Amino acid sequence: MPFYKQMGKIPHKRHITFRKENGSLYREQVMGTKGFSSLQSILYHHNPPTKMVEAKILGDCEVNYEEQKALAPRHFWTSKLEKGLDAVAGRKYILGNDDLIIGTVSPTENMDYFYRNSDGDEVLFVHYGTGKIETIFGTLNYKPGDYVVIPVGTIYRVTPEERETKFLVIETTSWITTPKRYRNEFGQLLEHSPFCERDIKGPEVLETHIDEGKYEVRTKSRGYLHSHIYDHHPLDVVGWDGYLFPWTFNVNDFEPITGRIHQPPPVHQTFEGHNFVICSFVPRLYDYHPEAIPAPYFHSNVDSDEVLYYVEGNFMSRKGIEKESITLHPSGIPHGPHPGTIEASIGKKETLELAVMIDTFRPLKVVKEAHNIEDPNYKYSWNAN
Repeated sequence: MPFYKQMGKIPHKRHITFRKENGSLYREQVMGTKGFSSLQSILYHHNPPTKMVEAKILGDCEVNYEEQKALAPRHFWTSKLEKGLDAVAGRKYILGNDDLIIGTVSPTENMDYFYRNSDGDEVLFVHYGTGKIETIFGTLNYKPGDYVVIPVGTIYRVTPEERETKFLVIETTSWITTPKRYRNEFGQLLEHSPFCERDIKGPEVLETHIDEGKYEVRTKSRGYLHSHIYDHHPLDVVGWDGYLFPWTFNVNDFEPITGRIHQPPPVHQTFEGHNFVICSFVPRLYDYHPEAIPAPYFHSNVDSDEVLYYVEGNFMSRKGIEKESITLHPSGIPHGPHPGTIEASIGKKETLELAVMIDTFRPLKVVKEAHNIEDPNYKYSWNAN
């Protein structure tokens, strides 16, 4: 995020001596993106972050996609996916391409290792459950409705506090930021933005660990999962400052943009990455033109695939959709409201729906295993009366 944050102890200047009480040096790490030309932070460790004692490959982490099928809308019941394992190992992927991969996870175990995605930023949307995410930048507490944005290369560990926990997972091969049109030339969110910096929460507390022992950091990179073993706790940062850090934004703080007639999907945009955007459909008043049709018009996705994850409420333009459903409306063919929903929306004053939408500007592929939770009749559901 383009605003400055500082936690813990740091020296008064960059790249100068910063000593511990025993006279030895803290180890400075500059963590930046785009070759030192974009966001960065400087962290100060008790130990060199390069000090590993073992490195090995755990295995291939590429997903397997289905062969091309007939172009049609798709619907997946993620509530039918098996729960289990931890917040990384238990991830079940549904859709993906070279820019991102989308899935869910319902962890039942704590992570006994740390993790970092070195391919790109991650977004974890908390559908239900509470807990904490320990990172090298400090600890974030999460609750339902939180988007948790974790920058590339951040070491972290997820610890759920409730037995029932579920995340929508978006793993990217790029970055996550706020929409450019909502920022001024300095990066500050503008007055017409549907949220502002007050709504964005960084790490709440920096816990510095100086324990010694055997600690594993699993790293996703280059299509493989790697294991790096350290003889010290990886969260040994005594202080840091900068513009790069993990943060949360709760969807209930998104202020919807409404109008006299139906507003197009970009008004719901919350984040963007390379070749995709993330939008939030939140409870809102309907259009107030006396002859307005609140339901969306039929539209052709001529250059983007549209994915919706249904969180709660009655999504007014769809029938047969449950909480935790994922739908895919691919580019190349039109889509729109189910039969009867246009007429039913006329005269309604508000909607209480909550959903996360992901629009991708390169076609998405379906993971083979997703067939087990697919609704085979969804593509024909516009024929129903």
